[in-house]
Amino acid sequence: MGNCFQVASYPIKYGLMGRLKRILLWVLGVYITIPFLVKLCPSIQAKLVFLNFVRLPYFIDLKRPQDHGLNHTYNFYLQPETGVNIGVWHTVPDQMWKEAQGKDREWYDSTFKSPYPVMLYLHGNAGTRGGDHRVQLYKVLSLLGYHVVTFDYRGWGDSDGSPSESGMTSDALFLYQWLKERVGSKPLNVWGHSLGTGVATNLVRRLCDRGMPPNSLVLESPFTNIREEAKSHPFSMVYRYLPGFEWFFLDTISANDIRFASDENVDHISCPLLILHAEDDSVVPFHLGKKLYNIASQSKSLSGHKLQFIPFPVSLAYKHKFIYRSPELCAHIHCGKKCFTVDNLCLDLRPTEQK
Repeated sequence: MGNCFQVASYPIKYGLMGRLKRILLWVLGVYITIPFLVKLCPSIQAKLVFLNFVRLPYFIDLKRPQDHGLNHTYNFYLQPETGVNIGVWHTVPDQMWKEAQGKDREWYDSTFKSPYPVMLYLHGNAGTRGGDHRVQLYKVLSLLGYHVVTFDYRGWGDSDGSPSESGMTSDALFLYQWLKERVGSKPLNVWGHSLGTGVATNLVRRLCDRGMPPNSLVLESPFTNIREEAKSHPFSMVYRYLPGFEWFFLDTISANDIRFASDENVDHISCPLLILHAEDDSVVPFHLGKKLYNIASQSKSLSGHKLQFIPFPVSLAYKHKFIYRSPELCAHIHCGKKCFTVDNLCLDLRPTEQK
């Protein structure tokens, strides 16, 4: 009986080893195939940068911002170019909440004549303008006394078209000009988050080159440029030390005309700049935000403008998208001023480094 059991155990043992070897060979084959597939089909890499096909949360109706607790928000569509419609949300300041109930677009447009400042919010990759962390920030900014205008770039959410860096920047420029026509001389600010910081610096560089800078620029969880961000992203970890990593992956991003070169753009920006970054951000590492600040601090165009870098320690656990939870962002709700600006907000945020 003992001998029979031993004889029977050998095929089982070798069968398991054979299966493990086949699995390992399959994993190795996939690991080797992916870089070549990305190189041969650059559009795959573009999709991984934009992630516009990842629509989270699922099954939301972007025509109904009130479903997200934004019952002082109006949804509408604009056309930055023929055949391209983009979805837009306009949230009025919390002080106008009661008056906003049941109002139409004409009323919402008329509120731009109010004394409250405006924030154009540029979101990052994946999801839509209805992403939860984005909605929570709109609420905070509304409480601070801002009109918040946000939109989905072409190819995101319910907006038409396909994504590209040039298209995203064009959409942002169109929205800014549309707002400027309605706001006039009142404060108009720009806030970008994650990939949206690249769009924001592209936009503000163009505005400054034209001699019409915004009142301020806020960069939340920014990076220096897309190559450095891609190299530092957790998704790249399994290939980061592969020979030819830059050729396979980073050069392919460049081949798609995707640069988001904020490190170059800050040399052309001439308005107050605030950078917010959590030390425990694993998506856009903290060191990239700090590096961008260091580059900006040497910028001649920013000389004479307020420049601040505000780190949020690991203990707060704000990670990549929860800085809106910081109680300091709401510090000015009770300051007694009728109009809040990013410049005023910067003064009381702590801890801070200031140029």
